[in-house]
Amino acid sequence: MTRRLRPVGLGFAEDAPTRLVFTARASAAPDAVYRALAEEVTGWPSWFRAVTLARPTRGGGGREVRLMGGVRFQETVMAADPGLRYAYRVDETNVPGVRALLEEWLLTPADHSPGTATTTGTPAAPGAAGTPGTLVRWTFAADGPPAFRLALTAARPGLGHSFRTAVRTLDARLAARTRG
Repeated sequence: MTRRLRPVGLGFAEDAPTRLVFTARASAAPDAVYRALAEEVTGWPSWFRAVTLARPTRGGGGREVRLMGGVRFQETVMAADPGLRYAYRVDETNVPGVRALLEEWLLTPADHSPGTATTTGTPAAPGAAGTPGTLVRWTFAADGPPAFRLALTAARPGLGHSFRTAVRTLDARLAARTRG
């Protein structure tokens, strides 16, 4: 059954009752990471394992997303700031208990120093100091009844692992593009 969620603004990323925040570093530049997030929406399943379908709707103002296990979302894009931020709120879902949900991806330039590990676990190339990498910060902001918030908090380790794996996979794909 599809349920409508409470519409929230971008401020919800900071003041939601439950906020899960994760960070990972990518060796790709912020513009490349942003393109993969916001402009190549249909590519999400190739790098974010939990996503089985992602496609833009409403001329790019929305998204339809499906996850493993049959979870479905209809979303509205709330911010699309090239190279900086991509955020969307869930308008409809089949997830029980959730009342409001917003996800925000913040991208910050992060220089790699020689010997600094990238998300692929390999050291940055010699002479790569000053190479524009990206610090990716994903905020998962939600509201629901106490049992939902407790379950979401308990899911934090799994969501964090999924996020870090996704950023590693995305980073490897972006690196292969620049080599190829």
